[in-house]
Formats: sequence, structure tokens, C-alpha cells
Amino acid sequence: MNTHIPKIAATLAMSLLGGLALAQSSPAGLWRTIDDDGRTEKSLVRISDSGGTFSGKVEKVADPARQDARCDACSDARKGQPVLGMTILQGVKASTSEAGLWDGGEILDPNNGKTYKVRMKLVNDGKTMELRAYIGLPLIGRTQTWQRVE
Repeated sequence: MNTHIPKIAATLAMSLLGGLALAQSSPAGLWRTIDDDGRTEKSLVRISDSGGTFSGKVEKVADPARQDARCDACSDARKGQPVLGMTILQGVKASTSEAGLWDGGEILDPNNGKTYKVRMKLVNDGKTMELRAYIGLPLIGRTQTWQRVE
């Protein structure tokens, strides 16, 4: 009987668990966006990592009546484009001043066409994320809590 099999299995299990923990320490993944009321699902946004820079794209619009919504209020290249499939989060990187914080990018609110600076912080072991959209200083803005789907 090979006595190395339990050691190999334990090593494999630890690496898989380590990978899962690493995934939960990054904002990359699929997120359920929740309205400011704290209860109503608005959309699903997939956040992707490209060389340490994160961006987010709308994968699903929760309200069936808004499936064909367009960003008519946008003033950039997204003007008149469908919200479904739109990149609404871009240029976000890990903060150099605080661990577990991502900032430096911007987020678009397709309802009003405005872009805001953004900060993201994972909480609850990476199961939720506090996303702060603001103008100027982070003190002047609003925070939404997004829920990790995967």
C-alpha cells in the first residue's frame, strides 16, 4: 500500500482551499447589485481582473421591464447603448494605502448617465462588497452593498 497517497490528497485539498480563499480576497467574480433600499436586486455585474486592473460588465438586468434599457443619459461612447453587456466599472486597482481596498477607477450609473469615482472593499469574508461611488472625496457619495454570486 502506498503511504504517499494521503499526503498527496492532503496537499491537493490544501491547494484547492488556498485557491478558494485567494478568490474570495479579490473583487473578481459575479456580483448581485442591490438598490439603495438594501433589498431590491438591480443587476448582475461580472468583475474581471486584467493584469491587476478591474472592470465590471452588466450580465443581467433584474427587472424584466428594463431588459432593453439603454443609457440615453450617457455622454460618452456608451450613449444610447444597451445597459445589458455594458462596462460600468473600469480602471479599479488595489489601493496602495489600505489592504483589502480597491480604488482609482470609476463607475457609471446607467440610470442618470453620470460617472463617479469608486472604492470597493470586501467584507464578510469576501461574500459581500461595500462599493462607494463619490464625487471629489469619498465622504461625499453613497455606498451600496453587493453580494457575491460566484
